[in-house]
Formats: sequence, C-alpha cells, structure tokens
Amino acid sequence: MAIHRLSGLTQLRQSFAALLSGQAALAFLPALTLLAFWIGGEMALIAASAALPLLFLAGQRFGGNSQAPQDALGGILQRSAFEELAEQVFQTAQSRGRLSATCFIALEGLDQIIERHGQTAADTVLRQSGERLQGALRDDDLIGKMGEARFAVCTAPVRQLDLELCIQLAGRLQSALEEPFFVDGVTIYLTASVGFCLNTRTPGRDAAAWLAAAATALRSAQRRGPSSIRAFSDQMRRETESRAELREEVAQALDSGQIQPWFQPQISTDTGQITGFEALARWNHPVQGMIPPSDFLPAVEEAGLLERLAEVMMYHAFAALKAWDGSGTVVPQIGVNFAGGELANPRLIDKITWELDRFDLSPDRLAIEVLETVVASTADDVITRNINALRKLGCRIDLDDFGTGHASIASIRRFSVSRIKIDRSFVMKADRDPDQQRMISAILTMAERLGIETLAEGVETVGEHVLLAQLGCDHVQGFGIARPMPFEQTLDWIARHNAKLQDVPRIMNGRAT
Repeated sequence: MAIHRLSGLTQLRQSFAALLSGQAALAFLPALTLLAFWIGGEMALIAASAALPLLFLAGQRFGGNSQAPQDALGGILQRSAFEELAEQVFQTAQSRGRLSATCFIALEGLDQIIERHGQTAADTVLRQSGERLQGALRDDDLIGKMGEARFAVCTAPVRQLDLELCIQLAGRLQSALEEPFFVDGVTIYLTASVGFCLNTRTPGRDAAAWLAAAATALRSAQRRGPSSIRAFSDQMRRETESRAELREEVAQALDSGQIQPWFQPQISTDTGQITGFEALARWNHPVQGMIPPSDFLPAVEEAGLLERLAEVMMYHAFAALKAWDGSGTVVPQIGVNFAGGELANPRLIDKITWELDRFDLSPDRLAIEVLETVVASTADDVITRNINALRKLGCRIDLDDFGTGHASIASIRRFSVSRIKIDRSFVMKADRDPDQQRMISAILTMAERLGIETLAEGVETVGEHVLLAQLGCDHVQGFGIARPMPFEQTLDWIARHNAKLQDVPRIMNGRAT
C-alpha cells in the first residue's frame, strides 16, 4: 500500500536518512574512503572510517522505520498508523482543494462465528475480509483495522467525489464483505454496516474529527439494522450531543419520577375483554417535553441504568395493578419488558419475589416480556435459569417481537413460554396482503400445536383486528385498540371500553354471534 508523501522538512529529513541508511549508500563507501585519503591523507582516512558508521546509525535513528506499522492481516494498517496517515491525507486534500472520504465498516455476526466455529475460523474470516477490502480499493487508498471486527478506509485525494460516488463505494465494500466465506468446508455469512464522511463535511479541522464523524455515521447505520449505509450529517452530530446530554440527566430522571410507565391495553379477540396491559417507558422531560423511547432508551443503556429502569417500571406497574384492583376494575396481568442485562442479574428472582410480596400480588399477575433475540442467542446460563425460575414461580413468560429473532421451537419449549407476541411487521396490512396472512397462519398453527397463547402487536385497523380474530389469534394490541396512556387515563378508558362491549358482536371460530 502506497504511503502519501510527507511535506517540507520532514520529507527532506527522511530523504537524507534514507540516503545514509539505505543499501545504495554501501556502494559509495569505497569511493568516499579513497576520496578522504586523497584529500587529507591517512588521518582523513581514519576519520572517515570512524565517521561513516556513525552517519549510517544516525540515518537509521532519524529516519526510523520508513514502513508504516501494519497489522497481521496482510498489509492492513494498525490504528495509530492509519490515523497518522489519514491526517496527512486530510491536510493534503484541504490545501490542494481535493476530495477524500473515510469509511468505517463494522462486521456483524463475528461473535456467533466464534461461538459456532471457534476463534481460528473468525481469524480466517477477518484476514479474508481485509483481503477483500484491498481488492475493492485502489493501491493508494488506506485501510486500517480499528477494532476486532471493525475496519476503516481513507481514500486518496481526487478532484471529483460526491455523495453518490461515496454511496457506491460503501456499497462495493459492503458487497465484498457479505459474499460467503468458506472456512474448512463450512460456509459462513456475515453482514456489514458502513458509515462514511466526506472531508468537506467534517465538523472539525483535523483528521480526528473526520474519523469521528465517520464513526458516528457507522453507529447511526447500526441503529437502523444490519447491512445499513449512512453518510455523516450535522443532524447526526446534534443527535449525538443530545444523547450525551440525556445520558447525564437520565439518572436524575429515574429518581425524580420523570420516567414512568404508560400503559397499552391488550384485549381478547374472542370476548373483547381486557386481558392485560403492557407497561411502556415514557420520559416526560421538564424542558423538552415527551422524549421518544428510541431517543432515551439508548441513553439509559449507555449510562448503565437498565436495571434501575426495570426496577422503576416494575414498581409503578405493581402500583397500577393495586390501584385497578382497589377500584374494582378487572385487569388480569401486566407485562414488563426485561432486556438481557436485567435477566442476567443473579438476584433477579429475589427482587421480583420481594416486590410481589410488597404489593401482595400473586406471580401470575406479572408477565415477563423477553425479546425473541434474547431467547434465540441465549445458551444455558444465568438468563436461562432466571427465566425458568420465574416460570416456576408462577410468572408468565411472553416472547416479544416473535418472528424477528429466529428463536427455535426447542428454545420456546426450553423457556416454557406462555405466549408469543407476533411482531407488527407481520400484522401490517395483513387484511390486504395474502403473504402476510399465510405467515400469520403458520405462526398461529405452530403456537396451537405447542399449546401457547398468541398476541398480535401493532394492530392499527379494524380489518387487521377482524382478520386476526378469524385466523384464531388470542389477543391483540396496538394503536387500533388504544395508544399507550398514563395511568390517570386508564380508568376512564377501561370504563368506556367495557361500556361498548355490549354493542360489539362476539367473534368465535370465524363466525359472528
């Protein structure tokens, strides 16, 4: 890989050092010693013989290693060398009015490769990934390894480079990495996300800001899902700054009651009766107003406060159950979301048992909502033991976002799942899309054979509601039923809903009665 020229004094010093310490200098040694003897006699010959080795060593001292440090992955630059050379590219492009781009690339799925095929296979995939990137770039473009599964690219300055060309470059790099890898007779697939930034769009005046912008674009791409490509924008910078501010405020928000659950009802497709509520975190900021969960939940996670959030949600959910009971309102259960981090807490069972006793509630009133991705990727560890212990305690286990995490039937049985929640991506427009109907029918048939209840999320229209009832889905939830609401509004909503049930025909086995 070619190294860009240095400028000014640095270039002159290295050129001089190369002349003194390079192999070509050895050819001139006899001539230099004879010249010294001819000019100054024996004393000059002795002085030259002593001085030339010192000059040779000085050349090596000041010139250093002319090769940039490289990673073991066949010519890929180490991070420090890449950053140093990227600075040279940035300054050259700025001074000459040229254009360049940096790309940050993250390989997704490497952990699964290590689990299934071992570290040696992962190392082979990384080496081949580096080779593929080199094959997709020009000789004078730079490639660096920025982490275990992360690479960076810095393109050589050119006269013409725009957003469309950068997207094409990112797509080419992504496609190269997503071709199947063949390791010891096994076919391995990875996905790759890419974030990039043009030097003309960098928020700072040096390569550090340039690279940071590309890294920000990569994080934005990863939040959108696997195999995403994103270009850096000022909006991303503002979002990053906003998340940093939220991260600093989130602890106080949890303690002061700014973050509390809002409740979304779940109803039976058979009777229309309320069968439960799901508790969903909402942040009512005193200055910014309502902050979307997609904005503040990452801040909670980054601040390491997911466990504290679960405690707050559980406390207020149990308090809501007691308030409903006290008003004579029938709400059989409430669902609380638990992420992998909370489920990995060895003290989780004790904490939940203590809270249930504190509010004098039976365990069957609590539904533990677990993402399907957690179940699909969990081995026989503390998460497995906690989920099974909660089931034995009497809590219900709801498998959330079913259809997105590739959980096996064996996993569903191993965790004694009570109910699967069909992801809204399958529900959307199901009343008009035959393919959606077939997917839902397949899920419902599987659940029926396994003896598991079903709930469809994201129901927004009457047509979707009716179809799901006809297909045999047990429960529905979504904006078409009701949006999440603060506790103060739930009692009025429940009263209005129950009043309407007298006028709604019951739907049983696809027939209205």
